[in-house]
Amino acid sequence: MKSLTRYLTMNVPARMDFVNITAAVHEAVRESGVAEGLCLVNAMHITASVFINDDEAGLHDDYKRWLEKLAPYDPSPETYRHNRTGEDNGDAHHKRQVMGREVVVAITGGRLDFGPWEQIFYGEFDGRRPKRVLVKIIGE
Repeated sequence: MKSLTRYLTMNVPARMDFVNITAAVHEAVRESGVAEGLCLVNAMHITASVFINDDEAGLHDDYKRWLEKLAPYDPSPETYRHNRTGEDNGDAHHKRQVMGREVVVAITGGRLDFGPWEQIFYGEFDGRRPKRVLVKIIGE
């Protein structure tokens, strides 16, 4: 069995944004030499997400507005008890919970086995500092 571990470092200047990381994940699959297997992509921070969807700007704007309605940014400790710890990112934890922690994609014929519009995204909900994404590939 072959395996490859790769870490991507993300440093998103905005508090909330989405970054298409599909090309970096494709490159890791190519480097791994795995023809048939699985690829795990995991946000290693509790205020960030990895998800699969369409790379369409309107959809991304819709997600941002929807997430802000579900868990609005408010640094005060009145809205989020978590902010009583001295942090201001209680909303980011909730947004991550909704968007998910990780994705697993099949590798078939040495390539990510996607549907026609699927892309992998890193979702940032408390940006402005470096964070890591784990890419773990296993297979034959």
